[in-house]
Amino acid sequence: MAAKDFNKGANVTTENLLNGRIAGVTVNTSGAPGSGSEIRIRGGASLSASNDPLIVIDGLPIDNSAGTGSTSFLASLNPSTVESISVLKDASATAIYGSRASNGVILITTKKGSKNLAVDYNFQYGSGKVANTVDVFGADQYRTVFTEQFPGLVSRLGTANTDWQKAIYRTTDYVDNNLSLRGNLFGAVPARLTIGNTYQEGLRLTNSFNRSTVGLALNPSFFEDHLKFRVNANYANEKNRFADGVEGSAIAYDPTQPIYDATSIYGGFHEYQLPDGQLVTQTPRNPVAQLLQTNDLGKYDRIFGNVELDYKLHFFPQLRLVINGGYDQGRGVRTRKVGLDAASTGQKDNIPYGTNEYSNSNKKNKLLDAYFVYNETFGKTVFDFTAGYSYQKFESGTYVTGNTNDPTLPTTGVGGFPQRRNAIPIVLVGFFGRTNINYDDKYLLTLSYRRDGSSRFSKDNRFGNFPAAAFAWKVKSDFFKEATALSDLKMRVGWGITGQQNFDSNALYLQLYSTGSGSSQYYFGDTPLPIAVSNRINETIKWEETTTYNAGIDYGFYNNRLTGAVDFFYKDSKDLITDGSVPDGSNFSNSVFQNVGRFTTKGVEFSLNAEIVKSADFNWSTNFNVTHFDRKITKLINGADFRVGENVTGTGTQAQLYREGYAPFSYFVYKQLYDTAGKPIEGAYADLNGDGIINASDKYIYKNNAPKVTFGFATSMNYKNLDFSFNLRASLGNSVFNGVNAGRAQYQNLNTGNAAGNIPVNVLSTDFQTKSDSRLPLSDIWIENASYLKMDNITLGYTFPKWLGKEKDSSLRLFAGCQNVFTITDYSGLDPEVDKNGVDLTIYPRQRSILVGANVKF
Repeated sequence: MAAKDFNKGANVTTENLLNGRIAGVTVNTSGAPGSGSEIRIRGGASLSASNDPLIVIDGLPIDNSAGTGSTSFLASLNPSTVESISVLKDASATAIYGSRASNGVILITTKKGSKNLAVDYNFQYGSGKVANTVDVFGADQYRTVFTEQFPGLVSRLGTANTDWQKAIYRTTDYVDNNLSLRGNLFGAVPARLTIGNTYQEGLRLTNSFNRSTVGLALNPSFFEDHLKFRVNANYANEKNRFADGVEGSAIAYDPTQPIYDATSIYGGFHEYQLPDGQLVTQTPRNPVAQLLQTNDLGKYDRIFGNVELDYKLHFFPQLRLVINGGYDQGRGVRTRKVGLDAASTGQKDNIPYGTNEYSNSNKKNKLLDAYFVYNETFGKTVFDFTAGYSYQKFESGTYVTGNTNDPTLPTTGVGGFPQRRNAIPIVLVGFFGRTNINYDDKYLLTLSYRRDGSSRFSKDNRFGNFPAAAFAWKVKSDFFKEATALSDLKMRVGWGITGQQNFDSNALYLQLYSTGSGSSQYYFGDTPLPIAVSNRINETIKWEETTTYNAGIDYGFYNNRLTGAVDFFYKDSKDLITDGSVPDGSNFSNSVFQNVGRFTTKGVEFSLNAEIVKSADFNWSTNFNVTHFDRKITKLINGADFRVGENVTGTGTQAQLYREGYAPFSYFVYKQLYDTAGKPIEGAYADLNGDGIINASDKYIYKNNAPKVTFGFATSMNYKNLDFSFNLRASLGNSVFNGVNAGRAQYQNLNTGNAAGNIPVNVLSTDFQTKSDSRLPLSDIWIENASYLKMDNITLGYTFPKWLGKEKDSSLRLFAGCQNVFTITDYSGLDPEVDKNGVDLTIYPRQRSILVGANVKF
């Protein structure tokens, strides 16, 4: 996908340039400024290992995890420097990246230098606000409901009218500036220099993200283009002020209480406190105070880039040697300070002691690729062959002080604080080969093979083999030569095996030991000594493998004014790396990562690109895609269920599981019973096993978080110098477990036992009273249809061509737009697009923003 097709609007991180634009690709981004995203290609291919795709920037595979003080790697990449994004999904395309390609590959290419001098300046300003809040009782209605339920406790109520959710949010500013200079450096080296700054405020009070970037691209060539260099160097400085997730407290806080209290010893903020000033237990803390009294700062510096040499041999021009060296280093620090007068910090004997924490991290990624490329033509056959070697090493280390104000902080022993930890380095090596054969420009064959080694596995299991093959036939050339309306028709089939080694252990096959903290020691006489405890181990852990089968058709009509594709795919992941239970006494833990399990995904994708109108004055183009896939677990450890997901109201209240024959993260709940009027009966659930007892044996699988089908639609129109565009996304058939209602929509939660608290208005439809029924938080009544239609962006612009004079190659485009325009859904919660595998325990809201800006070229 080229830059002209990217999503418009406030795209702070690169992945949002393609959200909704490519079939089979979903991007779920939090509302936090500069935050990373959950990217899934065809739903992912694993259970306990990573489902993140491999991201490659200018040939450098990167680690997208966030370092200390940062949000994610892609937050360090300036989206304005991106030239194109390619998403590899089919087995034959991804297999060449064998070791990490089971979840797909995203190739990002940044803009290069040019010979002609040109200057681009892009400016964008936005102002945002919260679009929606959780529906809880307002102060006046709250007083009425509270008085009805607890008439003897009315004295707890205050006289204020506070909307706590609106109080923790603000109107935000967003400013983005980017300057790019292109031209010949020293008269012979095409170069590009990009300088950018992005400032984004989060909806939560004090939350902000500030990124400054510098990027340099050089692409000279020598010896009549026999020798080419490509140099990409980038620096990013990221400054964050983080803000705690206080939505839960804002939902639960008494709306009749004020934000500020002049008599409060807690910084002048209202808190639930006893007459002697001690804090009331088991009550929320003032969410506004928590944000304003917390100073949580992060800083992250990152240098990344690569140098690529491409030499076409003078004495043998059909053969090229390519050497690519990449480097990526990030250093981050984070400090978190909260004063002694803040009620939201840690406490001893019910007295706050504040927070003073410091941490830093250092992450390195080194790459060396070397390969030969041979190209030759034999009559009607065009042949190319690639063979080479890849080496990549990841290193990381952290330093953490812990909360130095905490009087219970362990400070002795290796396991105490401060802690300095250097992770065991991860080394990946690969040997690869690929050939492409094109006969008569009609029959295309691709064969590839990769042998990868990972230091995460023992020498007996270190290497995996990943072959792939694909065949394509341009059918039009043989059967539809006279069909003038049909301009292109190609059939494709493919097969390949890819690997997975990215799980949460760097050397599970080694027997490692951890030293206990100051609270776990052994005394020899009067001398306490830390205890060395064996870590869990699995010497036989090996590669997880995914076999993918593809079949597709590419089509084009009316001189390719109408193009698209239909793809069918089937993925079978075996030897799943799963963190599962083991028999007592067989290991140094009751669970360990092991290769047990199988998982399949099958689906179909359809895409359509149309140039509906194409004329001198008016152009109208559209992009539409639709994806359906079905995931199923076919094998688990000993066939046993595996509880997963977020706890709804406390330990042991997970509402999801893995079970053979069902989709991952299926909801496992009690079946709610209703009266003849359709109203739920409190405490009444179906006795599904017929034993006369309602217990965990009566829970059943009811729906899951995955959509049945997803849609993406984007359109752009140009009339002379006026342009208009918008993009839509839709998800149908997905369900969300409303954990906010499950945990709080009961009248009893109006009274915490020590103070008054707010609850969702959903209680009016159920009249549920108690919160003590352990089955209630896991009732299927909380599972809601979360299908939605979203308009992510709408933009209107006008371009003034040659605004500096008729002889000047210049233009000025002014535009205005809106981000997060609307969401149409039946889901009663804040947003149907949640980021906890379908369990809504409150999210960081996505703001609605009005945008204006200018693009200047000269």
